[in-house]
Amino acid sequence: NKAQQDAFLPYIEDGTFTFIGATTENPSFELNNALLSRARVYVLKPLDDEDIRDILLRALRDETHGLGKQRIDVDDALLGRLAAAADGDARRALNFLEIAAELAEPGDGGLRIDEALLNEVLSSGGLRRFDKGGEAFYDQISALHKAVRGSAPDAALYWLARMLDGGCDPRYVARRVVRMASEDIGNADPRALALALDAWEVQERLGSPEGELALAQAVTYLACAPKSNAVYKAWGAACADAKQHGSLEVPLHLRNAPTRLMKDLDYGKAYRYAHDEPDAYAAGENYFPESLQKRRYYHPVPRGLEKKIAEKLAYLAQLDEECGSMKE
Repeated sequence: NKAQQDAFLPYIEDGTFTFIGATTENPSFELNNALLSRARVYVLKPLDDEDIRDILLRALRDETHGLGKQRIDVDDALLGRLAAAADGDARRALNFLEIAAELAEPGDGGLRIDEALLNEVLSSGGLRRFDKGGEAFYDQISALHKAVRGSAPDAALYWLARMLDGGCDPRYVARRVVRMASEDIGNADPRALALALDAWEVQERLGSPEGELALAQAVTYLACAPKSNAVYKAWGAACADAKQHGSLEVPLHLRNAPTRLMKDLDYGKAYRYAHDEPDAYAAGENYFPESLQKRRYYHPVPRGLEKKIAEKLAYLAQLDEECGSMKE
């Protein structure tokens, strides 16, 4: 509880407490800034397979603190599998070894851990570190998103596989893939959004593992598609204006007039119906509140379909200029 952590500060500062902590979480999320600034943070990295194998060998030989008295026999190849299954976590490797020792059948002069027994022990859980809500979870979804944005389909597939292998809900991934389609592809290839939604629906209908292939298809398509964040940036700018400028009035000519009173108040007066105009475009018409005229949020990029969209908007802007010149 961050609110309770402040109580430790004066005692840590005057030396009454020596603060030592260990956590599997990111301390920048779990500790308040005042306490974190008074601590030295050490980041423990995963062990490699060879280091874990050495730890397992010591445990097998140590008669005082390990399993040496049980005279356990295990092949080097199986020990290597056990080390790899720990995924960098020595405590996990020792847990696997202890479980295997408890289940092992007595043999000549001791216990024997064979391949069948090891398969049984390792089948109890996934092999990857994945906390479904902590730092590793968000690091991996960030890596997936950045691989898609960076047009790296192979890396995107890898991070998708890592997340699903670790136990992530495929529906969460599907939701994030839809977000990627809008944020990083947008109108450069509108099919990306439709494909992402289709993949989500396939996952919902088929479940795993069949539906995961549709997610892989969507991820590779998005990674290979032309990229644009123009809609993402335009939406952010429009939201900022809406928040900053308050409740600006809708111009009278844009208001609906379903009653006689509204018509008498000039609601909808002088509105130009676009379909009755040349090229179905009312050149020079204003659709913003009066104080926000001539805002431009959307700037298409020169990639994919947005190249055509940019040409269309440039043509319409030219019509607006010509209309303005005629009025002058």
